[in-house]
Amino acid sequence: MTEKVAIPTERYSTPTGLRVRPDLYDEEYSEDQYEQMLSMYEGTMSQIVEGEIVRSKVLRVTENAVILDVGFKSEGSVSLDEFKEAPSPGDEVEVFLEHLEDHEGAVVLSKKKADFMRVWEKIKLAHESDQPVQGTLVKKIKGGVVVSLMGVDAFLPGSQIALRRVPNIDELLGQSYEFKIIKLNKRRRNIVVSRRVLLEHERAHKREHLMKELEAGQVRKGVVKNVTDFGAFIDLGGVDGLLHITDMSYGRVSHPTEVVAIGKEIEVKILDIDWQRERISLGLKQLQPYPWQKVAERYPIGTRVQGKVVSITNYGAFVELEPGIEGLVHISEMSWTRNVRHPSKIVSIGETIEAVVLKVDESEEKISLGMKQTEQDPWTVLPLKYPVGARLAGKVRNLTSFGAFVEIEPGIDGLIHISDMSWTKRVQHPSEVVKKGDAVNVVILNIDPDNKRISLGLKQAVEDPWLRIGELFPIGHELRGRVVRLMDKGVVVDLGNDIEGFVPISQLGVADIEQPGDAVKEGQAVDLKVLEVDPIHHRVVLAVIGYPDVPIIPPAKIEYDESPAED
Repeated sequence: MTEKVAIPTERYSTPTGLRVRPDLYDEEYSEDQYEQMLSMYEGTMSQIVEGEIVRSKVLRVTENAVILDVGFKSEGSVSLDEFKEAPSPGDEVEVFLEHLEDHEGAVVLSKKKADFMRVWEKIKLAHESDQPVQGTLVKKIKGGVVVSLMGVDAFLPGSQIALRRVPNIDELLGQSYEFKIIKLNKRRRNIVVSRRVLLEHERAHKREHLMKELEAGQVRKGVVKNVTDFGAFIDLGGVDGLLHITDMSYGRVSHPTEVVAIGKEIEVKILDIDWQRERISLGLKQLQPYPWQKVAERYPIGTRVQGKVVSITNYGAFVELEPGIEGLVHISEMSWTRNVRHPSKIVSIGETIEAVVLKVDESEEKISLGMKQTEQDPWTVLPLKYPVGARLAGKVRNLTSFGAFVEIEPGIDGLIHISDMSWTKRVQHPSEVVKKGDAVNVVILNIDPDNKRISLGLKQAVEDPWLRIGELFPIGHELRGRVVRLMDKGVVVDLGNDIEGFVPISQLGVADIEQPGDAVKEGQAVDLKVLEVDPIHHRVVLAVIGYPDVPIIPPAKIEYDESPAED
């Protein structure tokens, strides 16, 4: 009779699998039956080997892990982070068996390593055969982007993303491209890929084709790849060309972004090709009608036009009449009356102004405009408004060495020459008579509309005292004066009340002198006698009759008639 054995109710582990404790039995089996069952169990265990990929079934999914049944004595778990998508209970997944047991007796599994092992051979084959692989940009990391290749993460350096630096990598996430594997390290599970290598190869192939096809004068479509301050680079399908800012429009372009945008498809004309320097010059405005053609017919001389001020210089303002057509308002053509120091005092950029066409030169692409011509020239009516001899009040605006400018109405000044400031006094500088800001009464002496000049008289606004000087200084009359200037042929003396007389060197009362300074000094008092009075030439000739040592006694003040002289 066959001896029966019992199935143990407790088990213990050994390196080869499960074993029973022979001292514990709850059912009796024969020795043959027990050995048969044990061999069957160990047969299943022999299929589970460390360092290989095994199939497992999902038992449950927790918050952080996926619990798996790999057909072993205990369950295994894999971090949920190792799954691209969370599995469901009952799903079968492949995992890498790292260890049958850890220090806690648990099976150590890895989903990432299993994925890596499955695709490694494919990736290695693609690398060795120099074949591209499809991948998706997953997330941005320091120095580059993580790319998913057949479920395995690879590293794409930032410099290998595109031909040029990508300003915003986030916009590329989720996009799928072909990549070239440039580095492999199985032990570290390190895969480095490049998209730029493929793009450069593609560009070289297209460039070789385009070199045979492109010619100056062609019109082709391209895509704006990059925009700089001086222009835009256009991809013509493998070769880039430069569209300079000056070739974008016949009109004024402040920045290329006003005309083009990155990613926009535009049509351009090939202006020049230099394959040695790898430069292609492109033009956009060359596809538009030339605006200066027949411009003289559109803007005949004398036409009143409107335009926008687009630029201001020291010598004038440029006004855009239409895209590509600008005219210059010279500073001298801005106002009839104002002395414009800078055009910015009259106009500002962006302002719409009205002007008159003065000159058109199609060959030089120039149009001269005038702003003041939109109004009547006030100088043409001034002779009628202010006839010669007219008296009026004005304000001293400025002093020069030769006279004073007086404003007779806003924007219109007249000049009082130094010779027209006093009837009797020889004025050395206008400040001796008037000061800036003084209100004065003047007389119109002359108006020259062509040269925009008005001559004014200050002394003419009062009675000419020389009409009475003969009565005040009769011949033989003696008086006292003071030397004010030494001349070559005599001295000038102050007789008081802004009246000056002249003493010839022969009348100084000192014999045998070569120059007046040998007899008198400036400021010296002298006794005089009137020899001659010439009202026509405004001259009083005197002779020195003595050199007193006493201070000068000022003569009695002469009262002049301040009322305007008769016409």
